[in-house]
Amino acid sequence: MSISFDFEALSERERYKLMIGTVVPRPIALVTTVDENGRVNAAPFSFFNCLSADPPILALGVENNPDMSFKDTGHNIRMTEVFTVNIVSFAIAEAMHVCGSKYPRGVDELKHAGLTAMPGTKVASPYIAEAPAAFECRRHVTLELGKSRQIIMGEIVYAHYRDGVVDPERLRVDPEQLDAIARLGGDTCSTIRDRFEMLTPKL
Repeated sequence: MSISFDFEALSERERYKLMIGTVVPRPIALVTTVDENGRVNAAPFSFFNCLSADPPILALGVENNPDMSFKDTGHNIRMTEVFTVNIVSFAIAEAMHVCGSKYPRGVDELKHAGLTAMPGTKVASPYIAEAPAAFECRRHVTLELGKSRQIIMGEIVYAHYRDGVVDPERLRVDPEQLDAIARLGGDTCSTIRDRFEMLTPKL
């Protein structure tokens, strides 16, 4: 016995609920950008992942406002061609949640969240000092999906890690020190603290 859904017969909201409840866990990108006047913006996105290592590409799914105008992140990337993806650890989860509030354009969410903006090395957008890791990106390509969403692909040009998160010789990231959180369905989040090993099988 199974339950099936015809996605072509569902509303956008119904499809969204099934997708975000099923494709889990989803990593959270706390994206920092600047507008044309250098004002900082920070917003979380869980439609996010890495797609390629050569070239090193990350992808963000950025939805428009209900009136189809660009949200600050989409607008700023369109105007400046750069952004920074900050990985969200359990320690900054609440601060990330503050950044997700609907502030007026031009408000610095990092200040409201108590987070520290550090100047980017290769791009204008800052990285967050409290984040365990951050990737500075230049926009690679933007795909328009219908009227309401863009898939923004960025090429990583520089990376920052908090001390102890990565072995600089072996380039191994310690998942315990990263302590990243992920989105599940609805308002539910999870940690990555329960882990197990599965070695690649050899024929």
